Amino acid sequence: MFNLRFNFLKNIKNFIFPFYRDKDLKYIFKILQDGIPENKIAARFVGGCVRKHLLNEKIDDIDIATILTTDQIKEKFKDTNFKLINTGIKHGTITIVSENHKVELTTLRKDIKTDGRHAEIEYTDDWIQDSERRDFTINAIYLDINGKLFDPQMGTIDLKNRNIKFIGDPQKRIEEDYLRIIRFIRFKIMYDTAIESTTSKAIKQNLDGIKKISKERILIELLKILDLKNFLTINSSDNLKEIFSMIFPEFLYLNRLERLKKVYQHSEANIDILLAVMLIDEKDNHEYFIHKYNVSNKIKDNLEKINKNLIRLKNDKEFFEKDLIKNIYLNGKNHLIALNLIHFSKYSKVKLNDFSKTLNKILKIKIPVFPIDGKFLKQKGMQEGLSLGNVLKTLEKEWINNNFKISSERVEEIIRQNSY
Repeated sequence: MFNLRFNFLKNIKNFIFPFYRDKDLKYIFKILQDGIPENKIAARFVGGCVRKHLLNEKIDDIDIATILTTDQIKEKFKDTNFKLINTGIKHGTITIVSENHKVELTTLRKDIKTDGRHAEIEYTDDWIQDSERRDFTINAIYLDINGKLFDPQMGTIDLKNRNIKFIGDPQKRIEEDYLRIIRFIRFKIMYDTAIESTTSKAIKQNLDGIKKISKERILIELLKILDLKNFLTINSSDNLKEIFSMIFPEFLYLNRLERLKKVYQHSEANIDILLAVMLIDEKDNHEYFIHKYNVSNKIKDNLEKINKNLIRLKNDKEFFEKDLIKNIYLNGKNHLIALNLIHFSKYSKVKLNDFSKTLNKILKIKIPVFPIDGKFLKQKGMQEGLSLGNVLKTLEKEWINNNFKISSERVEEIIRQNSY
């Protein structure tokens, strides 16, 4: 009942106060239109912000297409309070920053030559030509500042039907930029729809083209896919699962997601959990993934930490028993919750009841607070520096190993031993 009421109120709000009525955005459009004949539209919203507006979803990024070049945009905004960033001048993109918004403006363009990675472009003032070079019909819906739609590729119909369709010939669109295969997968999972046979055939015929794409661009798209609310439904479509596995063969354990679904709420979503479930085995498969995609240190460290503790968990039947408080203190509750999820997903012998009991134990535990700090040691006569830090580490280690207890006498003794 709450969700129905919340969605109703959200729809009313979006209807009465649509995003395009924002004061800053209206002013940006006013500046862009200034000096342009009234019968010629200087700018329209396009892409994700229009799509999400039509679906009553939260709008994160705002993109504007315009007939103006970056030089013309700079000239129009030079005496305003807006900040301009040269985001991608080569491709006709400039970012305008206001107090409340960060807006990307891109000049209308058409592709002259493509090689599967990059495109040689030519600027145009033809909105239909601009729409024809975009990837999917749902991303070629334009909206003016008054809320009027311009939909030359009939994207609104496909959006209503949750149909992800390439503009024109799928084969040609894919050959222009092979990353569109992965973007297509992302939108398919997002809207949970089947893949048409013609599109599926074109994708499978062009999978080798993905090798031309930089690993950095592929990783960015992959992380967006893993962040989708309904990523766990990927196994529900054999065709989608097959294509995803062909693109990312290192994900050997997609079937584990079925067990994860039983216990996994996306409010606890963590990309590291999904990566660990699909990657980690006894053969260091995750190391191959880390090396192949040159992932961030954060992802690398988290995967290695999860793998290390899964090995401990496998070899120590009481990992979640005798040393639970210690493990929570050293690793954090979220890490232990993640380990419990991954352990359940990885091993079919782990019962749902055992998973639930462990989770409840983790959630109920109050994390101990180390009672000694640098200020205390200074009051005892220690000087700031390396020695003080080492004493703190020694005291904390002994406190942890003694079941989070340490006597004042022992504290004094350790301080004396390290004072010189």
